[in-house]
Amino acid sequence: MSVPLFFNDSGVGSPLIILHGLFGSSVNWRRIARSLSQQHRVLALDLRNHGRSPQADTMSYAEMADDLFALMDHEALLRATLLGHSLGGKVAMMAALQQPERVAELVIVDIAPVQYRADYAQIITALQGVDVNRVTRRSDADVQLKQRIADMRLRSFLLQNLVSEEGRYRWRVFLPGIAQALPELRGFPALSPSRRFWGKSLFVRGEQSDYVVPEFYPAIHARFPSAEIVSIPDASHWVHADQPERFQAALQQFLAQ
Repeated sequence: MSVPLFFNDSGVGSPLIILHGLFGSSVNWRRIARSLSQQHRVLALDLRNHGRSPQADTMSYAEMADDLFALMDHEALLRATLLGHSLGGKVAMMAALQQPERVAELVIVDIAPVQYRADYAQIITALQGVDVNRVTRRSDADVQLKQRIADMRLRSFLLQNLVSEEGRYRWRVFLPGIAQALPELRGFPALSPSRRFWGKSLFVRGEQSDYVVPEFYPAIHARFPSAEIVSIPDASHWVHADQPERFQAALQQFLAQ
């Protein structure tokens, strides 16, 4: 069963829907959404178990694609361009393969339709290990989180999910639901080989990232025969945050074609 997703709505024009990555939210895409809203109606959503969207015990790619289609139905959108990063990119790919007639164009950021070895269970354990009752400001949580996660940039990204309500802090990601879904989220659904999206597709990879490497290109083209793959220099997995100008230039060039 689909869940009603929270989304930020801005701009006018042809609809473009932004789907964030794992442990992220629509907030991470404010800058890009603001730029795109000059030419598009931009809907930056929160996936289930993230941000301000409802919690759910399950979060398969089929279910999250259904959430997306339910949002489009609610907003009376017959078709939309989908822009998805990481987890959101896999959701966008799934949606395009399930109902290609509803996807005008597809932009996938630093992810491929393949199985990944990365195990995010350690991140979930680290977040669950934070004693929020001892947190009076985010810096308190950062001190606790630093014991398990050394990467300051990753901690800063994760701490965007820590929110204060009536003087008490809580995580705005539903960690139990994500933890249960991790084995499935690392992979990609085994769809029939005939399932393809023949529409315009752009795959943007970070040159310093190992999420989209040349050996994954055949898997991309098998599902998305028209896919154009672009590498952004000096960018990691968070391409849009590392090189926002270069990312937006590649995006605008693709959308203008």
